[in-house]
Amino acid sequence: MKPRLLVQLLAGALFGAGLAISGMLDPARVIGFLDLAGDWDPALIGVMGGAVVTFGGGMLLRRRMAGGRGWFGRSLPCAMEMRIDRRLFIGALVFGAGWGLSGFCPGPGLANLAALRAEALVFAPAMAVGMLLARTGFGVDRE
Repeated sequence: MKPRLLVQLLAGALFGAGLAISGMLDPARVIGFLDLAGDWDPALIGVMGGAVVTFGGGMLLRRRMAGGRGWFGRSLPCAMEMRIDRRLFIGALVFGAGWGLSGFCPGPGLANLAALRAEALVFAPAMAVGMLLARTGFGVDRE
């Protein structure tokens, strides 16, 4: 197995384990977080905070150790000027609406798909269609 693929596999497994351990694979937890007027569940704040601190600390350490270079000769993301344009606004709106209605974002949606959860069997194809539309309709492409 190629080293880059192994690192990606391990990172995905760690991410999935974190989602499972934190209970964030349950869409009811996410919907509970978004329900400010009802039975609000603040657990997602702790999960997001832990993820931001872990990622931020890891990126800071990696930048210092590798002089700004990532693994496998890749450049690390850096702060740059970002415009809030129509594409960003529409993408955020669609993502937020899908997340709020389904309780899934891509990571938990795919994890629940592997568990054959009925909601994920609807969510994952809808997400794939959305990604395809973004590529063709908005010219969005991955590196």
